Amino acid sequence: MTKEQRSAPRLVWPAPAKLNLMLHITGQREDGYHELQTVFQFIDFVDELEFELRSDDQIIRHCADFDVPENEDIIIRAASLLREKFLQNNPSKDKCAGVDIYLTKLIPMGAGLGGGSSDAATTLVALNKLWGMQYSIDELADLGLKLGADVPVFVRGFAAFAEGIGEKLSPISLQEKWYLVLVPPVHVSTKQVFSNSHLTRDCSAIKLCDLSRHEWRNVCTPVVSKNYPFVSQAIDIIGKYSKAKMSGTGASVFASFDTKAQAQDVLQKISLNSEIKGWVSFVAKGLNQSPLHHFLDSQTEV
Repeated sequence: MTKEQRSAPRLVWPAPAKLNLMLHITGQREDGYHELQTVFQFIDFVDELEFELRSDDQIIRHCADFDVPENEDIIIRAASLLREKFLQNNPSKDKCAGVDIYLTKLIPMGAGLGGGSSDAATTLVALNKLWGMQYSIDELADLGLKLGADVPVFVRGFAAFAEGIGEKLSPISLQEKWYLVLVPPVHVSTKQVFSNSHLTRDCSAIKLCDLSRHEWRNVCTPVVSKNYPFVSQAIDIIGKYSKAKMSGTGASVFASFDTKAQAQDVLQKISLNSEIKGWVSFVAKGLNQSPLHHFLDSQTEV
């Protein structure tokens, strides 16, 4: 590590949340994975990551009140996977610098907002630059798929219509509406949702060109609502003011509004409900380009 690297201030890299504006399941593969169709859009609600290169080769995560063991943390796995790829492709190098990763965790876990996948994607993109590896976005997205089906969309950084297990991405341009998001205090098990016998798995496939002509629904919502009463309660609370939807396999529930003021007005009203005291709730702007790529572009221009 150079003197300049040691003295440089740490930059704050954003890892944005996402919403699934729809989620249809069209079948199930022999390996157990589900074939799905979904629409991803980012929101300007983010985790924050800072990276500081080390003089040794250790990868260490720092985060207060974060109870995920480092050996299970997708951030550590992402950094390790990237370094492993680099060393395999560059056999003349026997090591790569380590890094301290400082995480400010704001996106609730197990909420269907993609926080873990987004953290992994930001780690791949940031360390690719900081370690000087110069892998393309395509290469980083392929690497991210080894970590999880949602990681590539965060690496690529554009709102997308996704197919396959979520890795086949087609960029789309959506209205950048304002969203009210309500997250009940439950951690929904994606594995249990997708293994539920009552889950609808035979949706008709939609062509991208026909996407706007079809009703957008989340087929996981009935299963999750039945098994997680707090999610059903969140849908009822928001549903009094606007059409409520669930993101991914939950537990977060959201509604869209044309203006920030409309969304904040409803947030203020539901905040008076004593039943949701302590729940996470916020208003965020829908984004077709990830804040991560806005940030990356600003660093490239420097």
